[in-house]
Formats: sequence, structure tokens, C-alpha cells
Amino acid sequence: MSLHSRIEDIWWSEAPPPAWLRLFEPLYAAVSRRQLSSRAAAPVEPLLPLISVGNITAGGSGKTPFVIWLAGKLREHGYRPVILCRGDGGKSSAPLMVTADSDVAQAGDEACLLAEATACPVIAAKDRVAGSRLAAGLGDMLILDDGFQYRQLGRVCDIVLVPSEGVGNGHMIPAGPLREELAALERADIVVRTGEAGAVPLTAGREWCWSARPMDIRDAMQTGSPRPEVVFAAASIARPRRFFTDLASLGVEIGDSRAYPDHYRYSQRDVSDLTSPGLPVAVTAKDAVKLLPLWPKQ
Repeated sequence: MSLHSRIEDIWWSEAPPPAWLRLFEPLYAAVSRRQLSSRAAAPVEPLLPLISVGNITAGGSGKTPFVIWLAGKLREHGYRPVILCRGDGGKSSAPLMVTADSDVAQAGDEACLLAEATACPVIAAKDRVAGSRLAAGLGDMLILDDGFQYRQLGRVCDIVLVPSEGVGNGHMIPAGPLREELAALERADIVVRTGEAGAVPLTAGREWCWSARPMDIRDAMQTGSPRPEVVFAAASIARPRRFFTDLASLGVEIGDSRAYPDHYRYSQRDVSDLTSPGLPVAVTAKDAVKLLPLWPKQ
């Protein structure tokens, strides 16, 4: 098991985190408070009304599927949303307009997936203030992905996603999964609990429950092969075991599996490793946009 997986197990365990992780927690908390206060000192008002979708825990809260759902709902009600994200996993330092055909290496996996899944204008920008300026004229509403801590931009609505598991052991990074203290939820207009219903509320009167059912596996390479019963499962997301659990819930047996770091950049060697066992390979939608250009053609 990797160090990242061991630390994640500690984060989501009911047992207290070890002293060597708690030792660094006050330092992270102090730096985080200073940075967030600096970012909030003079927020820039974007040219379009902005809805922020973010989280308070590190990774794995369901932001990408929620943004896809939210963009679809806004379109249903006659709005023309533009999605602004950081472009994680991409190399581009300048704001970039992203389409389903964009180079994943430049734009990042999440940005390409959002463009493919929503048919909305998508902007990937490390500097999201600069990215927000590109949105003018492209739509009438801006969705900021992973925006709760990005306080440089003003917003009309702050949505914070919390997984059904809650906030883990309740400690801040690196001792626990919290990116901010729980009191930060007071800034949120809506807290959305993702996953299974029945979670203990963290706030009074501002919580929604929302879940995305796992979609059945699809033949991304269009091989025409029947639905496999046993697969080699691979994922490079924040909490890969969720993907493996979803596959099992669909009745798919996992013959072998591999977890890569979040936003991992696959190579041709990785493709060879995945295909060498001879099993059909099952990956997340976010991984598929990176792997398809590298995959051997039938």
C-alpha cells in the first residue's frame, strides 16, 4: 500500500491520527488562515454571476459529477453556463478555452471531461481571475469548479460538497482531510452531502443530499465486445477505492486493480502495464480522456 493510501486510511478512520501527523497540523492551519485572509482581502467581481462549487475536505467529494449535473440543470432552465476550472493535470500556464478535442496534456483531465460531458464553454486557468475575463460573451452564468478556497473571485452563491462519510477524523491536513476548519462552513450558502443519504448534518437548515448513481461500463474503444464479467480496474482519482466499489456494485468482478496518484499523466508504458494481464481494462471517465489517445487501436 502506498504512503498516500495509508494516510488516507488514517484520515477516514475513527481512531486519532498519529502524533507525527498532528505535529504539522498547526503549521498547515496557520498558513491556510493567512492565505485565505489574503485572498479574501480584495475580491474581484467577475463579469458574470458566479456560482462556486467547492469542498472543505481534500479530494473525493464528487465535485466533477456535481458540476456536470449543475450545468445541465442551469441549461434546462434557460441559462448558458460557462465552467471555469484550474486545469489540474494540464501544462498550460495561460487561460485556455477547452473543447472535447483539446489536448489533455495541456488542458488537464477534468477540464476535458467537463467539456465533453456538458457541451458548455469550459475555461482552464491557473489564474482564475484571468480566466473569468474570458467568460464574458460566452454565456450568462459562471460555474467555478473547486472555488471555496479561491476567494479572489466574488460569487453570488457558495456551494460546498461534503462526502457522505463526513469530515473524516475531523483534523486538518496532514493529520486529517480538512482543508479548513469546520467553522468555514458558515461561509457556505448551501452544503451538499454527496453519496448515500442519512449522514449526520453539519449545519442547520442549509444541507441538501445529492448522489450520482454509477453508470454502467461503456465500450469506449467501440470494440463491439460483450460486457465483461472480469476486468483490470485502474483509477487516478482522489479516492480510487470508490471507483472499485462502484464496479463491484454493477456486478463486475475485479480481477486486478491499480491506483495511481490523482491527475496522473499516463504514458505508453502504463498502457502496456494495464493491457499485459490480458483482461478488459475498466477506468473512470476522467482517466478515459487521458488514456484513449494512447490506447492501441483494434
